[in-house]
Amino acid sequence: MVRKISIKTIISILSAKFTLFLTKTILKGGTTFPGRVALKIDKNILSKVSKGYKVILVTGTNGKTTTTSMIYNIIKESGHPVITNNTGANLFPGIVTTFVDNYKFGSKVKDNYAVIEVDEANLKYITEYITPEVITVTNLFRDQLDRYGEVYTTLNKILEGIYNVPETTLVLNGDESLLGKLDLKNPVHFYGFDKAVNDNKTIEINADAKFCKFCKTPYEYNFVTYNHLGDFYCPNCGYKRSDLMYAVTDIIDINADSSTIKFNDLEVSINQSGTYNIYNGLCAYSIAKELGIDDSVIKKSLENQSSSFGRQETINIEGKDVKIFLVKNPAGYNQSLDTICLNKEKFAAAFLLNDNYADGQDVSWIWDVDFEKLTETNIDEVYISGLRAYDMAVRLKTAGLDPNKFVIEEQYEALTEAIKNGSCDKLYILATYTAMINYRKYLHSKGYIKNLW
Repeated sequence: MVRKISIKTIISILSAKFTLFLTKTILKGGTTFPGRVALKIDKNILSKVSKGYKVILVTGTNGKTTTTSMIYNIIKESGHPVITNNTGANLFPGIVTTFVDNYKFGSKVKDNYAVIEVDEANLKYITEYITPEVITVTNLFRDQLDRYGEVYTTLNKILEGIYNVPETTLVLNGDESLLGKLDLKNPVHFYGFDKAVNDNKTIEINADAKFCKFCKTPYEYNFVTYNHLGDFYCPNCGYKRSDLMYAVTDIIDINADSSTIKFNDLEVSINQSGTYNIYNGLCAYSIAKELGIDDSVIKKSLENQSSSFGRQETINIEGKDVKIFLVKNPAGYNQSLDTICLNKEKFAAAFLLNDNYADGQDVSWIWDVDFEKLTETNIDEVYISGLRAYDMAVRLKTAGLDPNKFVIEEQYEALTEAIKNGSCDKLYILATYTAMINYRKYLHSKGYIKNLW
């Protein structure tokens, strides 16, 4: 369709585009402010610049960025025009910026897709202006308690957004007990594991959502994948996992670098390790099947998926093999540690902890992370940095790591020099959000990372 717009909307778009140009060229980033400029001039701008797109919204606590990237790449591989907010700017103004950036005056939008990552608390603002084809919810974990509160609060924030669009199809993680039996008018399809990752049937003591949401009885499990996800059931009231339309039906191999599994009848290799990335791949597969994309296209795309920035991104620092993990809550951190623990060789690890607003200003959550499991690995060098470096050092010492191996450097230049002078050729960097962003900017300035975004 040809999009007809008012003078106010034209001014809004032009102002935002000019602001975006300035932020890209001068600030080397900044994708939220242009959207704020556009909204200041025309508060309804999103409904206009998104017109004609078939929109897929991706929300949930963990896995949004990687899952969004996977879905985007599958649709692109299928030959459809598609846009996405690949910088991870998932708040309302950042999403406005994405659509404005891709807006072309007088253009026809037909069979174009937009795969958009959305912050859980911002979903309700987006669905006020957009009716998506699909909304998918990945999982619900405790995250930034000072902002979101407990998991039920996060769920309610998401539901506020879904209530706006009762005709939108929902593709939900069936292994997430909080997402079952929701009182919604929407068509709902579930994905999850039909195959156990291991023999574990007991959830961790610090796991989220341990009690039945209807009768408060502790859940029991046929198997647990991680944290509170898995094939759950309530022994008291009978609430259990919903039937799965899309499932992991076989686990062929899981190692420190990749996984080979079957989604329904399709064998796929995911070149990013960890159970959580199998979930991300399964979610992307589910969305692709909802869109009618062929298995061959899905398989090719997933097997060539590159890491999103900071999400198991691999770089080289003076010959050292470095992998960056974004860590932001106990569930995700434990999954990253589980992945690292699959490594049998000697390695180094850097722990970067910040307490800025985007990280969550309460860092007590690190005491719910099972750092103790690192004592059973061949970790040889421990680097610690960030605004709360000493909090992290205390936590690691308490976990049983040798403080004589600790190198605490608050400045990125000194940290990088220490890493370069270390003896280990393999290094894992585990960093909270702003620590990851800022350290990547430093590494980019030194030429170790080619693309900042």
